[in-house]
Amino acid sequence: MDRSKQSYIYAGLAIFFWSTIPTAFKISLEELDILPMLTIASLTSTIVLFIIVLAGKKAHLVRLTSRDELLRSMIFGLINPFLYYLILLKAYQLLPAQVAQPLNMIWPIILVFLSVPILGQKIERKSFIALFISFIGVYIISSQGRLFESGHADLTGVLLATGSSVFWAFYFILNVKDKRDEGVKLLLNFVFGSIYLIITMIITGRWQIETGFRGAAASIYVGIFEMGITFFFWLKALQMSSTTAKVSNLVYLAPFLSLVFVHYFLHEPVYYTTPIGLVLIISGIFIQNKRSKINV
Repeated sequence: MDRSKQSYIYAGLAIFFWSTIPTAFKISLEELDILPMLTIASLTSTIVLFIIVLAGKKAHLVRLTSRDELLRSMIFGLINPFLYYLILLKAYQLLPAQVAQPLNMIWPIILVFLSVPILGQKIERKSFIALFISFIGVYIISSQGRLFESGHADLTGVLLATGSSVFWAFYFILNVKDKRDEGVKLLLNFVFGSIYLIITMIITGRWQIETGFRGAAASIYVGIFEMGITFFFWLKALQMSSTTAKVSNLVYLAPFLSLVFVHYFLHEPVYYTTPIGLVLIISGIFIQNKRSKINV
């Protein structure tokens, strides 16, 4: 099998698993509070990433990590998984899965606007058009099938879901500027993120976890396939592809595929506004990617 076909297989696996995550989020949150759920997921991801680093014979790179690099990982771990997922999971707690996931997708456009203060870059005029189109999509999705009625969505949930994209875009910029091995720096980020979560659980008195098998299993699933191994499937797909752009665009199939899982496993009725809003958000992202270049 040639590298191009292998690339699409890895991309397909990544897209499949990512599309199941909104369903896994909701299942785990049915039985667990956000903090213990995220702690289980983060610890699981740390173990998975450690195994991947060992399997790749890169454990020596962890030992060679400098004090400055450890400090960066401490900061990165505070952003992701700690703050980013706490905000995102609260949005999932307040909103239907089919609403929370696409609202988080506007981060590529937020990325361009953050590049101004962080990277000193200029914004092209069409970036504002892309942002406007995507936010129309956000509004349509937030309507939850009642486009011309007021008070149809939980405003706090909408703000948290869209706001989480700011944290992810900020994390993305910082992470790309860090030239360490991807697996090693991701492992260290999750080590520190897990430490923050455990400390927070102890301080808040939520360190005792009482849950059924379903909630714990879903949290472990999230740790493996949202935060852990799927990232490497996607990285492998990009590395093996002769046309990175074509493979990268496949990721936008995930939110549409996730609607199938949300409908059949969570029994959410799929609002007609969800796919319409998704198309607008993705259209804005395509306009942004075509018209703007970010040098990080």
